[in-house]
Amino acid sequence: MRLFKAAAPYSTLILSQGSGLWKYAVLLTRVARLHFGVFILFCGLTFALLAAWAVNPNSSSDLWTNCTTLNGVSKCDPADTGVWIQAVQALMILSIIFSFLSLLLFFCQLFTLQKGGRFFLTGAFQIFASLFVMCGAIIYTVMNPEWVPAKESYGFSYILAWVAFPLAFISGLIYVILRKRE
Repeated sequence: MRLFKAAAPYSTLILSQGSGLWKYAVLLTRVARLHFGVFILFCGLTFALLAAWAVNPNSSSDLWTNCTTLNGVSKCDPADTGVWIQAVQALMILSIIFSFLSLLLFFCQLFTLQKGGRFFLTGAFQIFASLFVMCGAIIYTVMNPEWVPAKESYGFSYILAWVAFPLAFISGLIYVILRKRE
């Protein structure tokens, strides 16, 4: 009976540490999911997966092509080569690169970072990725009236770019705040 009482505090300690590790593992999984989702969103916004930055009933435009539909026939032409659209393209590609590097850094730091260390580098890269998306969306917003006819409206990719910015920024802040546990 005495042996059982002596072991009870130790088993409680293991359970409490185990539940803390479990919560930490769940937190890491959620942060990684958020990061991966943001990365996929960046890729979809930049490449023709979610291609609709500007739309009207007969046409749509993304960062790379302008598509029109006349009499049920679709025709896509390359986007204009204006300096501002190239800047938006470059910023969106940089956001993908930085988000991918941030994801790689996260997994590297997960195994190499000392206990109690913070994921500063991972967070910084993710925050830079979010700022690149924000700058690209701002440039597109400012220059859009000159390039797109007034009858067109912003498409869902444009809106998703503005949604991706705070998600990536929050993800980066979580990385900066997050401390590694054993």
